[in-house]
Amino acid sequence: MMAIFRLAAGAALLSLALPVLAAQAPGADVQAIERGRYLATAGDCIACHSVPGGKPMAGGLALATPLGPIVATNITPSTTHGIGNYTLAQFSAAVRHGVRADGANLYPAMPYTAYAKVTDDDTAALYAYFMHGVAAVDTAPAQKTDLPFPFNIRLSMAGWNLLFLDKKPFVADASKSLEWNRGAYLAQGLAHCTTCHTPRNALMAEQLSKELGGADLGTWYAPNITSDVNSGVGGWSQQELASYLRTGRAAHRGQAAGPMAEAIDHSLKHLSDADLNAIAHYIKSVPAIRDKADVKPVTQWGKAGDELSSIRGVPLPQNLNTMSGAQLYDAQCASCHQARGEGSFDGGLPPLFHNSATGRSNSNNLVMAILDGVERQDGKGSHTAGHLMPAFRQTLSDEQIVILGNYVQRMYGNPAIKVTAEQVTTLRNGGAPSNLIGLARAGIIVGVLVLLALLLWWRGRRRKEASAA
Repeated sequence: MMAIFRLAAGAALLSLALPVLAAQAPGADVQAIERGRYLATAGDCIACHSVPGGKPMAGGLALATPLGPIVATNITPSTTHGIGNYTLAQFSAAVRHGVRADGANLYPAMPYTAYAKVTDDDTAALYAYFMHGVAAVDTAPAQKTDLPFPFNIRLSMAGWNLLFLDKKPFVADASKSLEWNRGAYLAQGLAHCTTCHTPRNALMAEQLSKELGGADLGTWYAPNITSDVNSGVGGWSQQELASYLRTGRAAHRGQAAGPMAEAIDHSLKHLSDADLNAIAHYIKSVPAIRDKADVKPVTQWGKAGDELSSIRGVPLPQNLNTMSGAQLYDAQCASCHQARGEGSFDGGLPPLFHNSATGRSNSNNLVMAILDGVERQDGKGSHTAGHLMPAFRQTLSDEQIVILGNYVQRMYGNPAIKVTAEQVTTLRNGGAPSNLIGLARAGIIVGVLVLLALLLWWRGRRRKEASAA
């Protein structure tokens, strides 16, 4: 239903390796399996369908959503607990239309609204990979999805699909280049960029008129990546953007964290240079959308500086929640980001100025980086990249994070953007609660009342007709 559904896969899944190939079945099309493996990597299937330390694609990961946890299913070729009995047509219906083999609707936690763009040929290759290239796991996840009423009625998703699911596969635009079309196919389809970076309407469907214009994901913020120079990536070169998609870093631009870091480590960094360049080429062509608060490029705010003179020789307050921003920065941040916010000398850590994390009009990612840190892996299941930034969730109080966040914004970022106590508390607790359940239940009550009113009107009319006769 929305990108928030994927959020719990973030930092926890940074310990996962890519899927282990099963022994190839006799007569299996090796070329199709390998092609499917690449496509499954592009779709980042492992991110939601595996748990840390568990077997690849065996399900069990609980994805936190505003409606409650959605538990990913076993999608190995197990004939008892997975998808081993699926035909190609059933597999296609699940992947592209959100309908299981038993006819039940999937929740759009699995981004089938994007996968609907996948061609028949690529769907067949994915099927070959999942049936012959993934090891079967004959166990069911320890828990199942159990959403509150009315969302526990999966049939309700059929109505949502009628309103918002476009089942048409991708059609190439003959007026565009081959590179643009390849990038559009990947970005709109398997890479499902819009799933996170496009805002949602009241029913949690993507507002395609604001494609890639930025969206809150519960806690992290998926930024505007349209071609706008101020709010988006219009000032980035295609090479810079493609390099960022592979490494998660762009000098004097920004760095990946949270769900984007997970997407890079498990999916994007494994794609070919040609495909990453194609995605970058397409993204830079998306119509510009600008946040009114971005009066200049988000990567041009701030400069090096410090307030050491204000804290030298000054004792810490007895109440550490009243420490100044300069004191908190000196105690917690300066050892890595340096006293003047210029970053590490070897380039391993970015400067805090000229950094999109501090320049954007949405400061959620700054707060989340402080709370949960930034963790990366080498893409092979080990933490050789380690914690690029430690988490301060257990170290700093909400009051301290507010003070520190506003100090960083004032010194190195857009000083007009503030960090608030309510924001920090909300993000620490997993994001703002959704009113969708209440709205849905209210809608059902209204619908029942309308139906009863119609029945009473019809009954009264019949009585009048009978008495008149």
